[in-house]
Amino acid sequence: LIEKMADVSLKEAALIVGVVAACYWNSLFCGFVFDDVSAILDNKDLHPSTPLKNLFQNDFWGTPMSEERSHKSYRPLTVLTFRLNYLFSELNAVSYHFLNLVFHVVVCIVFLKVCKLFLDNRSSLVAALLFAVHPIHTEAVTGVVGRAELLSSIFFLAAFLSYTKSKGPNNTIVWTPIAVTVFLVAVATLCKEQGITVVGICCVYEVFIAQGYTLPVLLDTAVQILRGKGSIPFSMLQTLLKLIVLMFSTLLLVVVRVQVIQSQLPVFTRFDNPAAVSPSPARQLTFNYLLPVNAWLLLNPSELCCDWTMGTIPLVESLLDVRNVATLTFFCFLGSLIVFSLRYPGDSSKAVLMALCLLVLPFIPASNLFFPVGFVVAERVLYVPSMGFCILVAHGWKKLSNKSVLRKISWVCLAVVLFTHALKTLHRNWDWESEYTLFMSALKVNKNNAKLWNNVGHALENEKNFERALQFFIQATQVQPDDIGAHMNVGRTYKNLNKTKEAEESYMIAKSLMPQIIPGKKYAARVAPNHLNVYINLANLIRANESRLEEADQLYRQAISMRPDFKQAYISRGELLLKMNKPLKAKEAYLRALELDRTNADLWYNLAIVYIELKDPTEALKNFNRALELNPTHKLALFNSALLMQESGDARLRPEAKQRLLHYVKEEPQDANGYFNLGMLAMDDKKDVEAETWMKKAIRLQPNFRSALFNLALLYSQTAKELMALPVLEDLLRYYPDHTKGLILKGDILMNQKKDIVGAKMCFEKILELDPNNVQGKHNLCVVYFEERDLIKAEKCLVETLALAPHEEYIQRHLNIVRSKIASLSATEQLSPPADGTVTAAATEKKNSLQNLKEVKTEQKNTQTTLENNKQYSKNKKQTQKNKIDKETPKKSTKEMKDIEKKRVAALKRLEEIERILNGE
Repeated sequence: LIEKMADVSLKEAALIVGVVAACYWNSLFCGFVFDDVSAILDNKDLHPSTPLKNLFQNDFWGTPMSEERSHKSYRPLTVLTFRLNYLFSELNAVSYHFLNLVFHVVVCIVFLKVCKLFLDNRSSLVAALLFAVHPIHTEAVTGVVGRAELLSSIFFLAAFLSYTKSKGPNNTIVWTPIAVTVFLVAVATLCKEQGITVVGICCVYEVFIAQGYTLPVLLDTAVQILRGKGSIPFSMLQTLLKLIVLMFSTLLLVVVRVQVIQSQLPVFTRFDNPAAVSPSPARQLTFNYLLPVNAWLLLNPSELCCDWTMGTIPLVESLLDVRNVATLTFFCFLGSLIVFSLRYPGDSSKAVLMALCLLVLPFIPASNLFFPVGFVVAERVLYVPSMGFCILVAHGWKKLSNKSVLRKISWVCLAVVLFTHALKTLHRNWDWESEYTLFMSALKVNKNNAKLWNNVGHALENEKNFERALQFFIQATQVQPDDIGAHMNVGRTYKNLNKTKEAEESYMIAKSLMPQIIPGKKYAARVAPNHLNVYINLANLIRANESRLEEADQLYRQAISMRPDFKQAYISRGELLLKMNKPLKAKEAYLRALELDRTNADLWYNLAIVYIELKDPTEALKNFNRALELNPTHKLALFNSALLMQESGDARLRPEAKQRLLHYVKEEPQDANGYFNLGMLAMDDKKDVEAETWMKKAIRLQPNFRSALFNLALLYSQTAKELMALPVLEDLLRYYPDHTKGLILKGDILMNQKKDIVGAKMCFEKILELDPNNVQGKHNLCVVYFEERDLIKAEKCLVETLALAPHEEYIQRHLNIVRSKIASLSATEQLSPPADGTVTAAATEKKNSLQNLKEVKTEQKNTQTTLENNKQYSKNKKQTQKNKIDKETPKKSTKEMKDIEKKRVAALKRLEEIERILNGE
């Protein structure tokens, strides 16, 4: 490329760099807007974890080309540059905009080189400067997705420059430049589809510029050959050979491109391009009228708009429409230029011809002449055609400036045009600062486009300004009453405002606008994928009502019947079926979705949740692992698979569980649940200091974290730091005054460590206020009565406790001991306990405390699986299944049975201790 720019001087290059920098410096302060969101922010192909091969299997937006919802825009090399941006700066918009600016500079310099093939140096520089500052380019340069135009243009121009080297001495063919041209055409096409049109420009250049033919000469030669009065000249045969090679290569590229899109055209709605679905003659008249509209944007870029779809340009439905005059004028002017360039020899006609080629041929893919496109007018597709326009302007300026009378005026006009265009470009860049500024600027130009009203609403919605967003969405429905998407937006916003009735009404309106069932018709070809979300949204709304679950399921099935490859419908239905306690059917739904997309980590995650419901933790863990293979940073899979490993009780899995939780807290540093479960793992491994650190971190993030507070207090009590546990328990009981086990633990510590019998008594009495049938609390209160030397009250208390738990032998035995003690004391008329009674009572409570610790230990185990109220496990866009791991099951696990047995052993030990104390041993 450097070699080909040898004729561009350093001063000219520096001037272009300075002018571009002056016009586009403020683009560096813009964010990701409009199509950037889908192409950059939501595109997984940018992530290093995504295999590179996916770039060549998916479209520009990251959707597999095999899916019907794909836009079929195949630009893997452009996506590759986005990926490189992501590698160096992730989602820092500055780097993306800076690279676009650099690419625009390169295009301007290469374009200058091309201009010098047909214009003098001064006119070439004028053309390049006009191209550099033209406001029509802001969408291509300042909009990040416009990089497709920039990259394609670089290789487009490079391919043309290479082809100009294919003519050797004595009109011989030099094949190397032709091979390079074919390669560069392929690269340009992989950046954006219009790159292939450079082949047409090369053909025109070969015939009319390189060989110097004019249309009359070609016609005369053809007539002579047909009459048999002459043969085809050798030079013409060589030209034909070169053209055949070019055309064959082009045909091969077209075949490959058709194979890539699998012979399917993208599905667009009538809102994207109303003329495409209009009857004749409105279709033809409108498409023809769009040509002078585009030409006017090049000539007078004063009112620019980022979106020209829907009702922006009303259909031309009649021959009597006055706009047809503009169409006729445009074609007359264009025709006169074509005739002039093809009929007459000379440098002027050659310059005009090449300008027309650059103006017309690259625009053909966007012209709707051969296939419908998803827009009415798009400013960024004028990036390459504007090169031809700039050459025409520069050539015309040269003609004027050569006349002495008009020389000064031509220079003044040129200066004014360049200055005003540069100023407009600089000002226009600020419109791309945010989505709100972009779409509000568009509404100033066009208020008849419902999509713009919707997009302003989306921008406000992203800022959580739902009330104002609703106003714009409602305005969109008024501008375009049959816009399904607008009614869906209204419904969604009402839902966000907790107005479910109004939300359902809006969704029902949107649903009524959907195509009706026609037997034998293929709905997928007539229904835009995003419009099918009306069924999903409506079902998601009504399923909040437990009595309408079947109705919601019917909506999901209706969406699937209209589009069997609608993956999201299977995902949402699987979630609903789990809620309906139909895990086997949910499993079927997720397996069907996986048939459509086996690379979706969320689907494997959801399937893991189903296996948890089916009580199959082994399969669940396998599916969690599969999700993490596809997406190592899948937060829910990291968290829940770690919990599953932790709950398995297998010590061999603890190190991996710990690693996943560490990865999780790295991804979600503000989620206290991750630190809490790390603390639980450390407690299981008897790493008390580490457990304390994790628990404290969880509590710092969430001061009212119930389970973390209790287990930290429990940890202190187990490690002989009972007095440190008291302030933690105070915090716990301040947030949760009815925390029974916390009250028990606090009472034990007050009794054994603080010797605060009154405080302990208050704890146990509080437990009985909350739950009069709490055996443990009541039994501990009995011990308090004994500690208070009130044996009569202790006896009555134990009788009541035995009635609550008649099968607990230790209560009966304690009752017998107390009665024996009462009898003994009555016989000796000594109603006070022995001198060492306080000590023995304290020892009793120490054993009692041990019993309580064993009891509360069950909460330590349970808290690993009772996080349902602490964290919401749902995703906004993927709608992944809510975490079901934390669901408590009514049946006791083997681990719980072991805990119960431990508690019984502890109770027997305490029984022996109490018996020893009461018997005065």
